[in-house]
Amino acid sequence: MAQESDVRLGNLARFIFTAPSWPRSLAIIALLGFLIDGAGVRSWEILQVSQFPFSGTVAFTLPALVAFLLTKLLIELQGKTMTWNRSALLALACTVFAVIITLICRVSDVTMLPYFYATAISFIFGLRILVLAAIADYRISRIWGPAFTQSGPGILAGMFLFSPAFAVFALVLHLVFGFAFILLIWLIERPLYRAFRIRGLAFINAFIAHMTDGSKGMEKFFRDIGEEIFVPQVCLFFRRTKGKEILVTIPNLHPGPMGEIGGGNLPKIVHDSFTEETLVPHGCATHDFNLVAESEIAKVIDAVNATRNSLAYLPGAGKSGRVRTGSVNILYQRFSDTVLMVATRSPERTEDLDYGIGMAVMSEGHRYFPHVGFVDAHNCMTDLSSPIHLGTLTSSEYLDAARKVFDRTRESAIVPFRAGVSHCKLPFSREQGFGDLGVQVLVVEVAGQKTAYVLLDGNNMARGAREQLLEQILTIVDDAEVMTTDSHVVNTITGKNPVGQNVPASVIAPLVLDAVKEAVDDLSDATVAGSTAQCEHIVVFGSTRITQFASTVNAILIFIAPLALAFLLLAFLLSIIAYAMIG
Repeated sequence: MAQESDVRLGNLARFIFTAPSWPRSLAIIALLGFLIDGAGVRSWEILQVSQFPFSGTVAFTLPALVAFLLTKLLIELQGKTMTWNRSALLALACTVFAVIITLICRVSDVTMLPYFYATAISFIFGLRILVLAAIADYRISRIWGPAFTQSGPGILAGMFLFSPAFAVFALVLHLVFGFAFILLIWLIERPLYRAFRIRGLAFINAFIAHMTDGSKGMEKFFRDIGEEIFVPQVCLFFRRTKGKEILVTIPNLHPGPMGEIGGGNLPKIVHDSFTEETLVPHGCATHDFNLVAESEIAKVIDAVNATRNSLAYLPGAGKSGRVRTGSVNILYQRFSDTVLMVATRSPERTEDLDYGIGMAVMSEGHRYFPHVGFVDAHNCMTDLSSPIHLGTLTSSEYLDAARKVFDRTRESAIVPFRAGVSHCKLPFSREQGFGDLGVQVLVVEVAGQKTAYVLLDGNNMARGAREQLLEQILTIVDDAEVMTTDSHVVNTITGKNPVGQNVPASVIAPLVLDAVKEAVDDLSDATVAGSTAQCEHIVVFGSTRITQFASTVNAILIFIAPLALAFLLLAFLLSIIAYAMIG
């Protein structure tokens, strides 16, 4: 099946990289100057194209060093951020382009050296406008100065190497290339602005600020394109004769889009907002249901708390069981008037389930139960993939499996039960695929049968990791499922960082087993109450917004290369005309 546009958008992460250390970039700049000094001086001096021998150090290295020093300072004077590494890398890239364009004269006519050099520094002026608008400040009026810091000294070098008249021609070409790149920026931004009323480069500025210093400026853009939704959230409240109370709450919202932005840390924030030991597994929601800002989580917490006044605690639960339809496997258990289902397709690759699937399952179950908790275990990933939508074969398998669950549980016996819980932090980082909550385990014992619900704070699991963990967990309990919260704090650039990819399951297993044993030791008599909170006026990205955004970006990427080439060819043509007229 062809990749959907949102997956192609995620694959763009391969173009993101970290700038090398500034000493390395400066060393290459200096080396380029020395190489040109050694290789080019003799031929240019013989042909007497300038009053002084052409110097790579004067023409390329010194302007690049000036740009390296001034760019960061000027950008930060305007309240924006710029690292030394990025400043040096930009200077290096522009130096490379300048050298290539200038040396074209070596294969054409060396007497045209002043023209090619003027074209080179004018080109990098336009290029710096584009790059600085993307990575520092989208406001063109504020980046003229920083953009001119490399080509400006280049003009002075040209006046020294050739003649004072060089400045006039170079400045004319600066206007030509500057206008061409500004027009290119306008055309690149136009589709996003017309579709979403947002500035594309401003969005990139906010993303880089988030990557650099954790800024949440991106949330403003998300709120601008967001829309309100009303979603149910099913909860199970456990009271015990001893030990901490337990809450399992299942948001039909997506913990994204990345890092601490929006709802990226939804599970941790919800967990910390309740006195109970709170498990927050993943419900049915795609990136369309990403919260636009972290502040929206408060509405979810308020909605859950609002149901406390109507809770009716009862001492009954049924034994857990499993059903399978096609690739879908569901672990289910009845708790009084609530049924809990945890669905997985492992070892088949699975991404998010669309909200509509969850609502269809809940509606089917409401014939028998007032509260239906449906969890996407989110525990098998091989690569970035598109969500599962209603109408597909896979979605029908989920619905058929859910119907089997309701048929088995609607008249099943419920008896007194015990519940135990544990919460263990793990010695792994976000970069290794683990969120801040570590691992949580809920164990329910009914008539001697122990069932473990293991929840890892992370975004999906590497294929096979679930099976390796289950194999060992089932030596302690009778049945179990391993889930992830889908927390996106582990994703700052790409959506692929599953549990088990950077830390093998064999290393994770002993820690998970300790948590399961701790939950078993914590077992005590319990009562349970179910509720369905109505989360209202939650502002999320909106239905199909991610797809629309991704489609727009992908369309821009298709035409940006030929469009840029056309503008550059036009600029070079105008530069030739200007040279002929001034010459």
